[in-house]
Amino acid sequence: MSCGQGPARREQHWYPGDERLSPLDALNHATMLLRNYLAKDSLQRQFKKRILEMCNANPRLLDRDCMPGHLTASALVVNEDRSRVMLHHHAKLNRWLQFGGHCDGDANLPAVALREAIEESGVRNLSIDPEIIDIDIHVIPERKKVPEHLHLDTRFMVMAADNCQPTKSDESLEVCWYDVGELKEIELDDSVMRLVRIVC
Repeated sequence: MSCGQGPARREQHWYPGDERLSPLDALNHATMLLRNYLAKDSLQRQFKKRILEMCNANPRLLDRDCMPGHLTASALVVNEDRSRVMLHHHAKLNRWLQFGGHCDGDANLPAVALREAIEESGVRNLSIDPEIIDIDIHVIPERKKVPEHLHLDTRFMVMAADNCQPTKSDESLEVCWYDVGELKEIELDDSVMRLVRIVC
């Protein structure tokens, strides 16, 4: 295990193709990406059906204030031979998770996942496979003035160099590389372990 605990600079990043669309066109683009995802099992088919139903029912699903849930994107960061994964100890949720976050109106789901991975890991030179590898629906508990709600998460694989050193952002208590065999030493929920099994 190797960890990064220093401050990370938070910068703005631009990705080719992520020009902002009208809210309805943006959601239609995100919905198209999700429709093209080939669900691998009954759980993925169930998640896909529910997320698409919510896309059809709410034109603001890309916005974080959309309730009772909204679209998010996340990334499992792995090294070149996929023998290690980079995770962060999420400060608000107090859990070890992959990197990810809100779309905030951006329909380019791979770009959202990559942006969040860069910001939350402090590693700039990351590359993403734009194919969706997994989708998930999970409950985010009530916090301050934000009620309990759902994250409708689209997930991707991101690659990092073996020698890169992560640094935590203000959203994390810690950021660490873990050998895949070490993951049994920390408490991970089923959805994170599902990502590891898919990728590694």
